[in-house]
Amino acid sequence: MNALLFAVGGAWIFLVSLLVLLLVVQVLAGWRYRPRAVAAGGAPLPSYVVLMPAHDEAGTIGGPIAAVLKQLPANGRLLVVADNCTDATAAEARALGADVIERQDPVARGKGHALAFGVAHLAANPPQVVLVIDADTTPAPGALDALAATAADLQRPVQALNLMLAPPGSSLRIRMAAFAWAMHNQVRPFGMHRLGLPCQLMGTGMGFPWPCVAGDAFASGHLAEDQQLGLKLAAAGQPPILCPGALVESWFPLENAALEGQKKRWEHGHLSLVKAVPPLLWRALRTRNAGAMALALDLCIPPLALLALMVLVACGFGAWMAGSGWQGGLAAAAAALSLAGFAMAVLLAWYSAGRRWVRLSELASAPLYVLKKIPVYAGFLFKRQKEWVRTSRQR
Repeated sequence: MNALLFAVGGAWIFLVSLLVLLLVVQVLAGWRYRPRAVAAGGAPLPSYVVLMPAHDEAGTIGGPIAAVLKQLPANGRLLVVADNCTDATAAEARALGADVIERQDPVARGKGHALAFGVAHLAANPPQVVLVIDADTTPAPGALDALAATAADLQRPVQALNLMLAPPGSSLRIRMAAFAWAMHNQVRPFGMHRLGLPCQLMGTGMGFPWPCVAGDAFASGHLAEDQQLGLKLAAAGQPPILCPGALVESWFPLENAALEGQKKRWEHGHLSLVKAVPPLLWRALRTRNAGAMALALDLCIPPLALLALMVLVACGFGAWMAGSGWQGGLAAAAAALSLAGFAMAVLLAWYSAGRRWVRLSELASAPLYVLKKIPVYAGFLFKRQKEWVRTSRQR
């Protein structure tokens, strides 16, 4: 029994060490990176359409629509897909000046199906580029043109810097979520970008050359349909690339129930894609597809709180194995190095992108934040979320 537990502990420490190493490499590459501001003018812009999927967004959709319309060029267009709405979303979007199509399908629910409906509507007269901006997302000035131009020039999917902000007066819980988001969606993608590697699609602030989305590319009910599509495109030789000078922003909800539901959907969706990693890695190795390999390895890194729990378990194994000869000592040293590497990555990410949300003294409470996430990960094993549920926009 002890021999079996020793083998399990050694394998666990090895796995955690690899995951932490991947995280450290990304953070070291990205924590000091500062993107250049979006330059105005330049080459003629491609024709593009902004697709905005919207479900019951009446009363909150005005800001994003205004921000999009303000920067649309003459050959740009905003198309709102009012999906399974039970309120005045469609009428409000039309009144604000957007083109609107409506979809009702109580079975095929979720953003992926709404986007596929929008693409089908555009197929008769397709643009050169399709941009996706969520109905709770505000693009910064110049972001749309930068995404469209980059997607057209490279003929690859493009992802903007996608940040979520903590509203003024937010609790530490929400500000911790904003820090974790910045580490995942800013520091790590910056690292991948500096290393010349692709990045994951993030659901909003995305740009696609028309051939990438023609057909049923978006038609997915998966909770992480954006990452799933990015992996699919990478396997086909078109891995998404970050456009760091293009910024889109949205807000975390203030209500705890809405925040927890949103995070549960993201994290369960991420974890459910991990099973796609082994075949994707094998295919990438056989075809020498570096982009697909990079995205597969990036996907292996679990959510920050879960990785912290895994590191703590590895340290427990290391402490138990420490007195069992040189092999046990090596395992204990690897576990300790994993803990040190994880702590370094978190501190560097905090210094780079988290100080605006969390003070260093508040960061000391992170272990409590991690422990509160245990039910979310237990739920993935025993009561996994599989259906898309809209997050409340109240803040």
